[in-house]
Amino acid sequence: MKKKNTPFYILVIALLFINGYYYMLPYFTNSNQNLEKVNSEISLNSEELVANFISNEDDANELYAGKIIEVVGFVKEVTFLNNRNTVILYSKNKTSGIICDVHSSQLQKVKKLETNQKIKVKGICKGFLKDVVLLNCHIEIYE
Repeated sequence: MKKKNTPFYILVIALLFINGYYYMLPYFTNSNQNLEKVNSEISLNSEELVANFISNEDDANELYAGKIIEVVGFVKEVTFLNNRNTVILYSKNKTSGIICDVHSSQLQKVKKLETNQKIKVKGICKGFLKDVVLLNCHIEIYE
């Protein structure tokens, strides 16, 4: 009887290893990449990005989520909480904006930012909560 169940146990163990590999791999890969020299897939302004998410979040997630996008907008706020450098961009919608979690290599640029300053941000779009979220952002300052 033992020999009849052996292939079943081998299959179950193999499936557990395969699932474990695919679900655990993202936790061990470096997602904190510097996007300075990486080309963006999509370029648009902050108003367009927020409007797209508000009008149809599912379609916007298909277009932008997980992709490197470049957004031009105006600085609403800069924060330095919990060792995170964050820039928030305005949008026409008063309750939503764009939260840009800036890469640590950009600290000096973030410190120089001022409210209402026009900037270009390149980051990985993670989706929409109340605001659009971009991670590992690289900043270009317009002068």
